[in-house]
Amino acid sequence: MLELYQFELSHYVEKIRLILDYKGLEYRKINVTPGIGQIELFQMSGQRQVPVLKDGSEIIADSTAIAEYLDKKYPEKPLLPSDLKQKGVCLQMEQWADESIGLNARKALIGALSKNQTFRTAVLPNSTPDILKNVVSAIPSDFLSVLGLGVGMGPDAVKTAEAELKRSLTALCFILMEQPYLLGDTPTLADFAVAGLTMYVKFPKGPYLDIPQGLKDQGVPGIADVGTFEPFFTWRDKLYTDFRRAFSSAGYPGASGSAPTSINID
Repeated sequence: MLELYQFELSHYVEKIRLILDYKGLEYRKINVTPGIGQIELFQMSGQRQVPVLKDGSEIIADSTAIAEYLDKKYPEKPLLPSDLKQKGVCLQMEQWADESIGLNARKALIGALSKNQTFRTAVLPNSTPDILKNVVSAIPSDFLSVLGLGVGMGPDAVKTAEAELKRSLTALCFILMEQPYLLGDTPTLADFAVAGLTMYVKFPKGPYLDIPQGLKDQGVPGIADVGTFEPFFTWRDKLYTDFRRAFSSAGYPGASGSAPTSINID
């Protein structure tokens, strides 16, 4: 069985989960323990980032490389259009989603967490002790903003990221006005990349992710709760309904459990 090494809250991993579900492939999720698990991941794949896919003796890192591998190894329900021009547009849209939407969504989410105490504690795992949740909630927003400056995610960077996300979502709304998918009548890699990488902008509301209930259908204020972008999120909801398999702690297909586990290297 395919094994997907992941963090549940990674939007690049979500892109791959969408693709696996669309293709109807059975897979086992292996939650990587931050820190020690990433060292083991490096020993296996030569890098520390998720997602990493293991298919027998094949080890593939990076979401784009994984998508390419899956489409070649499991060609049923292809991700790329057969028309060469459409294929080029699809690949360009995926790159745009990875490099623009994905990075800006991360900055915008960090900005939202620094401003909103309730949202900040909702990101914490359900198993987090109440005393720790209270400590996280009590951290002053100004202090978090100062910390953000040190890693290039201060208020100005967040503001720029939010503005770029708004332009991207506006463009997507225009594209989807008269067609069901980004490149026409059939879903492609572009659709799953855009859907997965907007996860931080607004978390899916359905039973798809093993995340705290308080995060579902919530996202970046000023974007997730603005009617202007509702057509996009309605489109994304339908994509999830049509293709994403529901999560169940008791019986999600291929799940290895919701708690982080260290990874075993063959």
